[in-house]
Amino acid sequence: MKSYQEFIVWQKSMKLVTQIYKLSSDFPQNEQFGLTSQLRRSSVSIPSNIAEGFGRNSSKEFVRFLQISMGSIFEVQTQLQISKNLEFISNEKFNIIFSDAVEIEKMLKALIKSIKSKSS
Repeated sequence: MKSYQEFIVWQKSMKLVTQIYKLSSDFPQNEQFGLTSQLRRSSVSIPSNIAEGFGRNSSKEFVRFLQISMGSIFEVQTQLQISKNLEFISNEKFNIIFSDAVEIEKMLKALIKSIKSKSS
């Protein structure tokens, strides 16, 4: 790959960021510096770390940043569940975005496994 932008997982995580920003814009105003901010920051972290890791030009470093992205996708999943529990989002919206997050999780796992197997 010539660019991190060619990775489907990066493209899908960018789409997820957009979905999260749109979704969280309807959260209560008093959550602006709480759950809204945390959810947005953790979602932004996913494609950002994919890009930064790719730029390190080292398989070991790339894997390390992909693992950070994995932590962020788990944060997003948890924060989405909290948002649903607090009734900030509907079950329907939750199911759609959560399934996208799970798909990104699986793609990150597969990419990490692939890079590790090629470098060993």
